[in-house]
Amino acid sequence: MKNYISLIIITLLAVTSCTDVVEVDVPTAETRLVVEASLDWEKGTAGNVQSIELSTSTPYFDLDSDAAVDGAQVNVTDLDSGDEFLFEGQGNGLYTTSNFIPVLYHQYQLEIIYDNETYLATETLYPVSDIKALTQSTEGGFDDEFLELNLYFDDPEEEENFYLIRYQEEGDPFPDLEDQSDEFTNGNEQHDFYEKDDDEDNNEQPFEPGDTVFVDLYGISEQYYNYIRLLIEQYYSAGDPFGAVPAPIKGNCINQDNPANFAYGYFRVTQVSRGSYTFQ
Repeated sequence: MKNYISLIIITLLAVTSCTDVVEVDVPTAETRLVVEASLDWEKGTAGNVQSIELSTSTPYFDLDSDAAVDGAQVNVTDLDSGDEFLFEGQGNGLYTTSNFIPVLYHQYQLEIIYDNETYLATETLYPVSDIKALTQSTEGGFDDEFLELNLYFDDPEEEENFYLIRYQEEGDPFPDLEDQSDEFTNGNEQHDFYEKDDDEDNNEQPFEPGDTVFVDLYGISEQYYNYIRLLIEQYYSAGDPFGAVPAPIKGNCINQDNPANFAYGYFRVTQVSRGSYTFQ
């Protein structure tokens, strides 16, 4: 009986000894300006209403900090025409204008003055082809039992083109992004497909009749293509033990007063063709 009681005491001691709280100091990076400046001109619209969001980076586990940046000076200049567009602060880090004039092949410069430092970025507005067709099939994807969405558009032959494709299923808060260039398909009809797997771990289910997908096709610069390609690669390799180690990716917003204090994010100017498809 004594041996039995002793065994219980030892077991309880072993269990309680495993409940000690271990506090680990998690390193935090220096706080930086975060720029979300995507001036997207939808084909068939004036493109005059645009917005830019500014915030600061926060620690990964900090869910309570207000990271919005207000009080900054934000403007965009058409370097070809000299037109200037002031983005007025609306609060909560949002800056807007209703006077923007998008002109194909013009170069635009973003200027942000924040915390007595000036950030500059330049981008060129390139055209994009119309979405030619959106269709469905089962035989063109990775699994011939699942529905996939097919996107078709024509690539111009006379120039080098780069594209960003954004797929978002209705009701899904997170889009899927793909980058594409015409390096090996210049001047030909372009085809891309979008398929979802049956993956319980990621709470993902294949498309079914009645599901709707929204598609955005952007014409982008080579500079932005190289940036977004790295960003997409890091995003989809997260959790892969054999993938590359994630690292901060610098955008094109350069701090003119203190280059070491660079900003996160990117200033892009794009033309976009939009469409949607509902599976039958």
